[in-house]
Amino acid sequence: MTENITLTDAAARRIATILSKDAAKIALRVSVEGGGCSGFSYKFDLVGEGLDDDLVLEKDKARVLIDSMSLVYMEGSEIDFVDNLMGQSFQIKNPNAVASCGCGTSFAI
Repeated sequence: MTENITLTDAAARRIATILSKDAAKIALRVSVEGGGCSGFSYKFDLVGEGLDDDLVLEKDKARVLIDSMSLVYMEGSEIDFVDNLMGQSFQIKNPNAVASCGCGTSFAI
């Protein structure tokens, strides 16, 4: 596994802004959980510490942690932040997903 997960400039800016408002939080954790309307869903949490097996993505002042179990499902993904008429949200562009739901947080492999 090459763990080639990327973070867009827009996502990095938003994460850095969020982290700057809470000194106790060091990163945004992105994980994959079972469930959601398409089988799997993404979860986003602010955390104060990492785990030994985390992949750490850093860009400018942003830090993202992804646990080893979630990496299996996120290989080759891009983490983006979108701000449009539909609202603001983090979105994962996952090349492994064969289906996803309209809300953008659920997917199937």
